[in-house]
Amino acid sequence: MTEEQMNWHTRHKSSLSSGQRAADVMRNGMGSWPFVGGFILFMVLWAVVNSIILGSHGWDAYPYILLNLFLSMLAGLQGAILLIAAKRQDAIAAAMAQHDFDTNVRAKQEIEQLMAINRQQLEILHELSSVTPASGRRKDMHHPDGDSPGTEKGPGC
Repeated sequence: MTEEQMNWHTRHKSSLSSGQRAADVMRNGMGSWPFVGGFILFMVLWAVVNSIILGSHGWDAYPYILLNLFLSMLAGLQGAILLIAAKRQDAIAAAMAQHDFDTNVRAKQEIEQLMAINRQQLEILHELSSVTPASGRRKDMHHPDGDSPGTEKGPGC
């Protein structure tokens, strides 16, 4: 993750309301194996205490009507919390997509500038190659065969 993205995440997290932070904490808690294990343990303990330990004097005898009421309320709350968290994830994904798009637009502009510079350099090289002699010799240098500069012999001479 780039530094700019990390700064964006830091700014985003600091702008969250307490309800949004609570929804994130609850979503992360309810979407974990420790929660599942604890939930199963709670259900077993409820059944054991009400059916076996307290017997006929349990506060919620079998078929556990009170437990069913609590589970229904929990399911309703979990659905709402998960929807809140999903909405927030959608907003984060949209913001990140916009950030990526903006980054791509800036990169495209920079590439276009570099391509323009490259075209200018190629034009300059082309102009330089048309000005210099094709033989690659400089006119101000003496030739090894004793000719003076500027005297050209025909090919093969």
